[in-house]
Amino acid sequence: MPGTLFVVATPIGNLDDITIRALRVLREVALIAAEDTRRTGHLLIRHGISTPTTSLHEHNERKKGASLVARLAAGDSLALVSDAGTPTISDPGMPLIRAAIEAGIRIEPIPGPNAAVTALSVSGLMTDSFTFLGFPPIRSKDRNMWLEQLRATAGAAVFYEAPHRIHATLSDVVHAVGDRPALVARELTKAHEELVRGPISTLFGQLKSSRGEFTVVVDVGCEAPAAPSVRHQIGQTIDFGVGKRQAVAALADQVGVSANDLYKAIEKLKNIGQ
Repeated sequence: MPGTLFVVATPIGNLDDITIRALRVLREVALIAAEDTRRTGHLLIRHGISTPTTSLHEHNERKKGASLVARLAAGDSLALVSDAGTPTISDPGMPLIRAAIEAGIRIEPIPGPNAAVTALSVSGLMTDSFTFLGFPPIRSKDRNMWLEQLRATAGAAVFYEAPHRIHATLSDVVHAVGDRPALVARELTKAHEELVRGPISTLFGQLKSSRGEFTVVVDVGCEAPAAPSVRHQIGQTIDFGVGKRQAVAALADQVGVSANDLYKAIEKLKNIGQ
């Protein structure tokens, strides 16, 4: 009789965020297919689990899937885990699941933590309808298509981003959908968890650090807030330690005019008391 492939959600940070059922399954299966065996090893040691592991990640999952399906077909039950959260949600595992489906293997989900849903739950935004957009692509063409998808979204949009790209991505999102209300969640459930809320343009300045893993929730479907004045936007930028000339240059780049023209316009407004 074939075994069962258990798709097991694991903690996104705090190692105590795992269900009793998930722990039982991880103890009882013959093998755990893990995105990173070292990272999963920390979780297993924490909970006293000695089940053997094997690596299954984006670079080997198509090649290795056949041998894992063969074990399932021979009667072994296996668990699939990713580094954090629910497998296949912006994580490896889908090729193995598809191969198991084709082979007639029983697949059983073991639900648990998910960064997108966790961030949504504390966003304070309307979450009756939301779209999950994964990680924004890096290549220009794909990124523009992603931004178009974001622009077409109704309700809340949720996505993940790496620390070295979060600032650029927030800027791209403002250009695409306007300065919408949003939440940036950094290092969810970890010791240095940070949640900042407000118009997108203000979020990066509120963050204590740009390190860690980011989950962003944007209320794309709401009415855009009134645009702040040019002076207010420049004043906010200067508050973050940027000089006036650099602040004007950054705003000019956002609105598509030359920095010199914008600077002259600001000086003219100052002279007439605007």
